Parts: sequence; structure tokens; C-alpha cells
Amino acid sequence: MITIPVTLEQLISTVQKLPPDERSAIAKALIQTELQSDLTNLIEELYSQPPIDIITDDDILHEIQAVRSINR
Repeated sequence: MITIPVTLEQLISTVQKLPPDERSAIAKALIQTELQSDLTNLIEELYSQPPIDIITDDDILHEIQAVRSINR
């Protein structure tokens, strides 16, 4: 394997010279990587929290009413 050191500025300059469809492919790959990272962090955060007590139907209805009153 051969490695070539490239600065961020060089990489950006090179990407800007690509045709639109290739720039779009790079952008999609970067976005996908970020979304996967964000999702992984969110899942880890949710699993690290203690379990929530039992939620009743009345609790759910109360929350629904609270959200609806905000949107009015």
C-alpha cells in the first residue's frame, strides 16, 4: 500500500475540480458517515440511561395534550 500525504486544502481543491456527480457522491458518503456516527452515539446514550418507570395511558394522554397545547 502506498500513502501520499495530502493537506486538507489540497483535498478540498481537488474535490472542487471534480464533476458535479462525483462531488455529489463524495458529499453523500460524508453525510452517511456522519449520520451513522450520530446514530451510534444516540443509541449508546439511550442504552446508558436507567430504565424508565412504567408509563400509563394517562401519562401518554397528558403528554399528548401538552404538545397539542403548545402547537395551538
